Amino acid sequence: MGPHPAVAAIRLAVRRVLHDILNDHETSRVHPGPQPSGAHPDRTAERPPSPLVLVACSGGADSMALASALAFEAPKLGIRAGGVTVDHGLQPGSDLRADEVALRLRGLGLDPVESVAVTVGREGGPEAAARDARYAALDAAAERHGAAAILLGHTRDDQAETVLLGLARGSGIRSLSGMAAVSGAGGRYRRPFLQLDRQTARKACMVQSLPVWDDPHNADPAYTRSRLRHEGLPALEKALGKGVVEALARTAQLSRDDADALDAWARQAEASVRDAAGLLECAKLYALPPAVRRRILRRAAIEAGAPAGALFARHIEEVDRLITGWRGQGAINLPGKVVAQRQGGRLVIRQG
Repeated sequence: MGPHPAVAAIRLAVRRVLHDILNDHETSRVHPGPQPSGAHPDRTAERPPSPLVLVACSGGADSMALASALAFEAPKLGIRAGGVTVDHGLQPGSDLRADEVALRLRGLGLDPVESVAVTVGREGGPEAAARDARYAALDAAAERHGAAAILLGHTRDDQAETVLLGLARGSGIRSLSGMAAVSGAGGRYRRPFLQLDRQTARKACMVQSLPVWDDPHNADPAYTRSRLRHEGLPALEKALGKGVVEALARTAQLSRDDADALDAWARQAEASVRDAAGLLECAKLYALPPAVRRRILRRAAIEAGAPAGALFARHIEEVDRLITGWRGQGAINLPGKVVAQRQGGRLVIRQG
């Protein structure tokens, strides 16, 4: 008799991602980077150690299910498996709870395991600040241990929430594409559960008798995502029927495919709209489809020093009007002290 269907589902999802990581690892071994001059051929051909994969675990049902699946599947593929839990310091006793999560991860057989304390700032609001601190800690842990990848427990429900948040902000198609299955520098972050719902992960923990911790912040109406999870999505399902979460997750994937295609088009088109001095030519930009043109403008603003996280659609729309609605208007001020202005048929974007 095989495992419970929920356990089988999480293990299969993790197994697929681990195979991808192994394939990437083998590719890097077969096609290594430049070798130091004078390196001995036999020495450079030595097989590297098996890759290390870490799981980011808060102690909640999603990440505990992920940790259990990683601990089960990794040894069968010759992969080393470890874990990291991040103490945000936002609740009394959070340090003790993080130590308890680390103990549970070691109990699953993961090694190395560490608990990392971070200081959460205020920039961008509490949720964004906590997320930034968490990813910085995970990046540092990956570098410290030489990890090939870090697994994150985001589910299909998390994806649906992300799409709705992007929709509420009036964001573009890239924001509606939600979270990528693979992201980060060199594809560091992997999300095996984006096709699985939250209940599957919780059920897998229950049938395996894995203790889980429910973060009170996830039920706190002071947080936007919490309100969406407990009020917004249930209201949508009541009005539209079941299947809203699945439809939103499907929208994310379709949007991602479209956004990737448009980004590729914009990269190819950019060289054709610059003159010999590298300046953007307004007439050639005007001839491009708006979605492609605005991507080129955004890339140019970021290259000039505008922080990507502070550069919003309204900024790009104002710059775009220098091309499509030119009436002799003055320069446009962008985040990062970047200025965009039209000069003699050219669009100049630079630090002011």
